Amino acid sequence: MSVVRTVRDRTAGTAGDVEKLRKALAAEHAALFAYGLLGARTSGSLRDKVSAAFDAHRARRDQLRAYITARGGKPAEPDASYMLPFFPSDATLAAKLAVHLETGVTAAYLELAAAEEAALRRYAALAMQEAVARSYSFRPAQPAAFPGMPVAAAPSASPSAGQGGG
Repeated sequence: MSVVRTVRDRTAGTAGDVEKLRKALAAEHAALFAYGLLGARTSGSLRDKVSAAFDAHRARRDQLRAYITARGGKPAEPDASYMLPFFPSDATLAAKLAVHLETGVTAAYLELAAAEEAALRRYAALAMQEAVARSYSFRPAQPAAFPGMPVAAAPSASPSAGQGGG
């Protein structure tokens, strides 16, 4: 009886993993759609970052499709169009949309990080790390080195008046 249960549990885990992979794939499809739009509306260094993000998401999409197929699943196809939370009418809004996209992709991979298969958990962790790093590359200011920690006062460049050497 325990052998049957083990086989059923493994099959259920595989099916659950495929569903998690499909959700991550759907997030990649949405990101590719939006980055395609951003690529057409940006220029200069911002466009270079958008193009690099597009290429990274396309590679992840292809990997996810292969993972799903290898596990006997059918990859989700992209929608014809996706609703954007706002229209990126300038560079600031384009960067803000890119941050929003990466946050959504990170959330999709967070679910995949709970996969039964250890290799998929590692894959999800790496994908989240990359998405968060891309997200911060689009932000106008970099975060503190240790978020949540109090910022230490910067040392004074000149000695204070009471520390004269005499």
